Amino acid sequence: QYLYAFSIVPMSMMDPAELVKQPQDVTENPYRKLQKVAQKSRTLLPAEEEPACQFFFDLKKHQGKKRPSDEKQRGTSQPKQAKKPSQPPGPCWFCLASPEVEKHLVVSIGTHCYLALAKGGLLPDHVLILPIGHYQSVADLSSDVVEEVTKYKSALKEFFRSKGKRYVLFERNYRSQHLQLQVVPVPLDRCTSEDIKESFIAQAQEQQIELLEIPEHSDIMQVAQPGTPYFYVELDTGEKLFHRIRGRFPLHFGRSVLASEALLAVPERADWRQCTAERAEEEAQACAFRREFQPFDFALRP
Repeated sequence: QYLYAFSIVPMSMMDPAELVKQPQDVTENPYRKLQKVAQKSRTLLPAEEEPACQFFFDLKKHQGKKRPSDEKQRGTSQPKQAKKPSQPPGPCWFCLASPEVEKHLVVSIGTHCYLALAKGGLLPDHVLILPIGHYQSVADLSSDVVEEVTKYKSALKEFFRSKGKRYVLFERNYRSQHLQLQVVPVPLDRCTSEDIKESFIAQAQEQQIELLEIPEHSDIMQVAQPGTPYFYVELDTGEKLFHRIRGRFPLHFGRSVLASEALLAVPERADWRQCTAERAEEEAQACAFRREFQPFDFALRP
């Protein structure tokens, strides 16, 4: 071990000249001029300019207490407003107020949503749930629109069950301008809900599509942010399948699965463009659906 001895003299007993004496080879402080310039610039600031405070906490006040927002300080806090539908960049085929809407296919109109037969549907009672205003996807919907979508789902489930059918709902938020919830009925005696789910999963695997099951009591807004491309399937049992689209996606995937031999056995109707009918036939189908759905249509009740 080594010992080092210090000879320490208290400052109170030192000669004042020794206290201010500088060692040899000392140089001038290079930052002294910069400090003077900074001090001079601060004195030139306008009187109303104040140093910025931190965003979350005001350190001038008691440490650890959250700084209230300006609105709360002024007592003018406003409740959060409901989300409003955006405006389409051009003509939209599904905004109800748009002249492009084929209104002869409309079968029910609620406060925030409406039902219309699908053009070139898989079946004559293939129907769409659509928002009246312009929304891109379910993830963009406001709470009042979601509530009415849920009412239409319940009404359609009851309606199709009265006809010995179960519905399959799907949405493709990819290369689409306006939210379209496709609702396709499948006869109860043709296949089970498990058969439908397995068909979607099997055909997704064949096309290297990761289709995941999500909890029944969750919704799309919990797994997809607004603007996120996705494909979504919902059975009337509440079971849900979800795929986050990260590249290309087959536009007719949902229809192709339902049209396959394992389910509806109408593979030739997988592409809606091959299934369009004359306007008179479409009007007759819409009239028949409207008449039969009327007892289940909550939009007609006072």
